[in-house]
Amino acid sequence: MSKVLCGDALEMLKTLPTGSVNMCVTSPPYYGLRDYGIDGQLGTEDTPALYIERLVDIFREVYRVLRKDGTLWINIADSYAGSGKGGWDSPIKNGISQQQYNPKAFNMPKKWKGIKAKDMIGIPWSLAFSLRDSGWYLRSDIIWQKPNCMPESVKDRPSKSYEHIFLLAKSKKYYYDYEAVQEPVAPETVARLKRAVSDVGKYANGVDGQPMQAIFLPRDHSKERTMRNKRDVWTVSTNSYRADGHFAMYPERLIEPCILAGCPVGGVVLDPFFGSGTTGAAAKRLGREYIGIELNPEYCTIAEKRIDEVIPQKDMEGYNEKVE
Repeated sequence: MSKVLCGDALEMLKTLPTGSVNMCVTSPPYYGLRDYGIDGQLGTEDTPALYIERLVDIFREVYRVLRKDGTLWINIADSYAGSGKGGWDSPIKNGISQQQYNPKAFNMPKKWKGIKAKDMIGIPWSLAFSLRDSGWYLRSDIIWQKPNCMPESVKDRPSKSYEHIFLLAKSKKYYYDYEAVQEPVAPETVARLKRAVSDVGKYANGVDGQPMQAIFLPRDHSKERTMRNKRDVWTVSTNSYRADGHFAMYPERLIEPCILAGCPVGGVVLDPFFGSGTTGAAAKRLGREYIGIELNPEYCTIAEKRIDEVIPQKDMEGYNEKVE
């Protein structure tokens, strides 16, 4: 089932059967950051509105190929107007990973109607709202906080150190394995909650009729609450995969929770902007199938070679499958 399709994302998506994939996790080329010299590339449109429009068309096809319980996870960042380039000085210098280093930066138009020079364009939320308007359920805005992000050469605003991951769903009810991505609760937090519920019969402020015990203690009182629901700020260092000057858009560690929560073992993960194959590598490692679509034939070759070297977790020495 796993495969890499070389070609235009929209056209390749049209060849996939309806309802055939469990989830999609991807990172489209950012607007105005790089010109890769490839016909049909995204991110070099004359206006942000045209860029958003093209993405909405592509994700409309993603919507079709997803199962009814499928989800879409999009990593995207913003750009600035008036600088003639995107929001960063160099994708290599500051650790922000684009799919290929190309010294030819895209000559972004200096201004558009309604957007002033030096404005943040608002690409992430413009895309999120447009997708919601097209029928997607907008469920979460996850912040990817990058602790190793280098400072920008700006002196009139803070340096950017985060990007967005939007979680969208095809239906009101969808597959989401929250237990697969739970986080450990710090021991001091467990102790603090125990103290907070020590007085039986006391009630939490603003919660009618529910003792504090009922709110903070687990249903099974024989077990301590040591895990919690995953939060929506993910601190993950950039760790770009590099092969012959090509760079992965995001580290595997960033999208592993997306795959664990959004796709069962043996299910299919889709990425219409496959690049150097980070999504495919993560999917294979976690025991999922994948379908990657990439416009650049050179990237397709790199991705296939990279994924061939990945060993699934279940085949690793010393790996023990979780027993429920």
